[in-house]
Amino acid sequence: MADYKAIYQTKLTTAEQVAQQVQSGWVIGMDAGPTQTPAIIAAMAEKIRATDTKDVKVHTMLDSYPFAFYEDNTLFGKMTGYSWFSSGGARKAVNGGYADLFPAYYRDIPGHIKRLYDFDAYCVAVSPMDSHGYFSLATTSSYSEAMISKAKRIFIEVNEKQPRCLCGTQIHVSQVDAIVENTHDIPVLPPVVIDDVSRTIGNLIAEQIPDGACIQLGIGAIPDATGMALKTKHDLGIHTEMFTDSMVELLECGAVNNSKKQIHRGKTVTTFAFGSQRIYDYINDNPCFEILPVDYVNDPNVICQNDNMISINAALEVDLFGQVCAESVGTKHMSGSGGQIDYVRGACQSKGGKSFIAFSSTAKGGTISKIKSILTPGAIVTTSKNDVDYIVTEYGIAHLRGESLGSRARQLISIAHPDFRDELTFEAKKRGILV
Repeated sequence: MADYKAIYQTKLTTAEQVAQQVQSGWVIGMDAGPTQTPAIIAAMAEKIRATDTKDVKVHTMLDSYPFAFYEDNTLFGKMTGYSWFSSGGARKAVNGGYADLFPAYYRDIPGHIKRLYDFDAYCVAVSPMDSHGYFSLATTSSYSEAMISKAKRIFIEVNEKQPRCLCGTQIHVSQVDAIVENTHDIPVLPPVVIDDVSRTIGNLIAEQIPDGACIQLGIGAIPDATGMALKTKHDLGIHTEMFTDSMVELLECGAVNNSKKQIHRGKTVTTFAFGSQRIYDYINDNPCFEILPVDYVNDPNVICQNDNMISINAALEVDLFGQVCAESVGTKHMSGSGGQIDYVRGACQSKGGKSFIAFSSTAKGGTISKIKSILTPGAIVTTSKNDVDYIVTEYGIAHLRGESLGSRARQLISIAHPDFRDELTFEAKKRGILV
């Protein structure tokens, strides 16, 4: 029997020693959030600053650490970030012109990686090695398997505080080129404040969700408020892109038991978990929890196999056609497409399924309507007018799918803030949408 502990010791090193391997032109990959490697990347940045190393590219997503290549624009061209989602530090860097962005549906990222990219190193934070020599990728599967398959080297940071996911991507010690031990608290998201508007919207959506439904919740106050409003439901299931705090609430109170799902019955399915320490404690060694690759979890043809699939996501603005912008304010990037359209389509293809795009009716203290005659110039369409299903604000629910343009406009105006309804009606009539 192999002595995995001995193999481990032969590969144990420091972040600084790992960084010395980096050469000009390297492409380095990381997956989302808490599985990123702060010590290794920081050491690489210091090595690159101090030498003539250049043109090092780092692929990231949902950054949860303040990486130097997104914080320091003087590293541009020497060590440059390429984000698959443009969040966290990447957002400022992309908008500042010293980082780049990959536009993509989340589910397509593994395929893009396999077809288009080779990685000189894949870096990932993992839980401690088990007795069989395996490390769990803990909170994220996402596109890790694709990166592993295309990486020349695998560098890991072992963090004793990383949870161990029993049903998720694993790396064996024999696959690893270097091991760095770096135990520290895992990044958490700040608690979401659920205000009266979010609570009202959450209650409106919860009324539309039957017992036995399978749910996907996005991030933010409205999805969390919806989750809290579902605590009186029965036999719910979870098949979601991101596992959130409100889902822990639903599991622990018994509203979710996954008993009515058509696939993965009895299991909670996600592609990554990110939130509070409570989430990480919950998934640790939990046999009813599956963290699976995103090209499976977010495939609409997989999502729709669960009946009564309910998708709940957010938007920054919506126009009278029903076009949804969820990732930019005009030309300013705020995030990426993520999996919104995957779940819109998956839910709409599901027997009894529904997709909700929910947001408060106004922004900037009530001075701007989020329902607009036309999208802000330069705004990115995340969900098309042909895919959109239900739109929700604190003033009600509009059902757009299959409806005429005139019907859409009337419904959207009816759930806009009252202060903007006359203006929207005037614009709709001026454009010939309403007669």
